[in-house]
Amino acid sequence: MLTQVEITHTFNAPRELVFKAFTESKQLQNWWGPKGWTFNVSQSDFCPGGVFHYSQQPDDGDVMWVKFVYNEIIVPKKIVYTSYFSDEEGNIVRAPFNEKWPLETLNTLTFAEDGGKTTITAIVAPAASATEEELKTFGESQDMVHEGFLGTFNQLEDYLSKVSK
Repeated sequence: MLTQVEITHTFNAPRELVFKAFTESKQLQNWWGPKGWTFNVSQSDFCPGGVFHYSQQPDDGDVMWVKFVYNEIIVPKKIVYTSYFSDEEGNIVRAPFNEKWPLETLNTLTFAEDGGKTTITAIVAPAASATEEELKTFGESQDMVHEGFLGTFNQLEDYLSKVSK
C-alpha cells in the first residue's frame, strides 16, 4: 500500500517569487485552497516551530479549520510542515470529510529553479503516529490528494501570472 503521495508541478516564475507565494499570508490568501472557497488567515508565523492557522469555507458548506506547524525551512529551497484539521482554537480534530483520515500529515515541499522556471515537488505522507486504519484510508485517497494539490497549484499558476508581470 502506498503511504505517500508525490506531486510535481513546474511554474513559469523564478523560485524566489514562488517561495514567497507559499510563505507570505497576504499572498497565500490569493490562491491557497479549493477554488471558490473563502479563505481567512488566523495566524501566520513562518519559522521553524511557527504556526499557520487558517479557515476555509465553500459557499454552500461549513467552515473548516486547518493548522500547519513548520518543522524545517530552508529559504528558498524547502518547507517541511505537519498539517492537521483543527478547531478554531487550533486543537486537532478529525477531518470533516472522513473520520478515518490521518490526524496529522507530513508535507515536504522542495523548490528547484531551472532557466527561470520553478519546479515544486510536494510529498505528503501520514505522520508516524498514524494507525493502520488511517494508513489504509490515506492509501485509498491518493487521487483526492493529487487533485487537491493540482487544483491548488493551478490557482498558484494563475496568481503568479498576474503578479510576475
